[in-house]
Amino acid sequence: MNIQFPTHYPVACHTDNVTKGTTFVAIRGQKDDGTRFIAQAIARGATHIVVQVGIQLDPDLIALMLKEGVIWQQVDDTRLALAQLSAQAAGNPAQKLRIIGITGTKGKTTTAFLLKHILQTAGKKTALLGTVKNRIGGYDLPAPLTTPQPDYLHQFLQLCVQQGIEYVVMEVAAQALSLHRVQGIAFDGIIFTNFSHEHLEFYANLEDYFSAKKSIFSYAKSGAPLLINADDNACQELIARQHNATTFGMQKTADINGSSISVPEGLYIQGFACAQPFTLHNSCLMGGFNVYNILAALGMAFKLGITIETIEQALTAFAGVPGRLERYSLKNGASCIIDYAHNPSSYEAVLSLLKSKTDNLIVIFGAGGGRDKFKRPIMGRIASQLANQIILTSDNPRDEDPQAIVLDILAGIHPDHHGKVLIQLDRERAIHKAYELSKNDSIIAILGKGTDEYQLIKGVKTPFSEVGIIKQLE
Repeated sequence: MNIQFPTHYPVACHTDNVTKGTTFVAIRGQKDDGTRFIAQAIARGATHIVVQVGIQLDPDLIALMLKEGVIWQQVDDTRLALAQLSAQAAGNPAQKLRIIGITGTKGKTTTAFLLKHILQTAGKKTALLGTVKNRIGGYDLPAPLTTPQPDYLHQFLQLCVQQGIEYVVMEVAAQALSLHRVQGIAFDGIIFTNFSHEHLEFYANLEDYFSAKKSIFSYAKSGAPLLINADDNACQELIARQHNATTFGMQKTADINGSSISVPEGLYIQGFACAQPFTLHNSCLMGGFNVYNILAALGMAFKLGITIETIEQALTAFAGVPGRLERYSLKNGASCIIDYAHNPSSYEAVLSLLKSKTDNLIVIFGAGGGRDKFKRPIMGRIASQLANQIILTSDNPRDEDPQAIVLDILAGIHPDHHGKVLIQLDRERAIHKAYELSKNDSIIAILGKGTDEYQLIKGVKTPFSEVGIIKQLE
């Protein structure tokens, strides 16, 4: 029998989740003000309203609350209150679970999938919270955000407790740390994968973004294993500060170290986990960046007491991650790769890898609207240096003009490379055009959306499946 995720919460920040007796927390977000929905929440049964100190409520709204017997209170921080109240209402489920937090600019999803798979192979009952999917045991649940709002999060953790879950592996986004989404959770282990350019639509600069990322260590339980990338320059500060951290990387000085040997398919890695030798082979994963993801997951599992033999067995059987270098063979002999890459460092890693495997790399990409504009020309420059052909298209333009987004990307492409650029704003037509241009041994890389099954345009979600389009070409 499937696990049913509740549609109504005892504490909620969205009226869709409000029912009789709910506490509604009116959050002032980046785009909307929750106080606008208080009347709607009361109509749906809310009996307790929480607002930010200093908010002046409309007299008619106050009269409505008095009439309906609704209690309302002011707090210093509604986001913090949402986390605290959600945890309390769910019975503080985080305290009954072992929760592993994974942060970093890239690699979070693959590392989380790897670690969950290792723990599961070791016989542990596990759950996953992340970008691609949320999963409790063998059941998939909605994944609204990389790190969900606290009202959803604590309902999820409560379900984990009810299902006898031991370990929860969760991706932790920088914004989740800045917005108190994980407030009240004490991590039993933390992995910091790496740090690079991203999310300047939210943070004033990279220093603020890094400050948010590294704040995750303040949520660690005493003695919890902390895994930090020894080869990432930005992480040197973290290693210096976290004296008890375990390092991972390709340098032999790292506590968890390994290097890959070239094989026709996948990765073959030899190394040491705290001086204990290991040998790993996986036929689905490829690229140096996945060596780091494997070492991070291996290192955490080892520090949690999983044997090297079990880890080796688990990684041999690991079947990959949806939307991460997801490969399809096309009937004309070309291959298609769908990948979630959406920032400069991911473009560099993914496209360098694919370029090494073909003489004809065709790259389809755009950039999300309402997101970091500064990275767009950088991604354009990287793609133009590595691709043989580029098709610029729409991603999730949201409220931006898709043509304007493409022009931002084009600004980073040197005029010498303009001859390899086509513009086709219809993403499905762009994929068909790439197929027309491909030949035997070509690789078509479709970047940016990964497992997304929609296009988000002017606030409207339209069904859109890259996999579905590709399968028509197979």
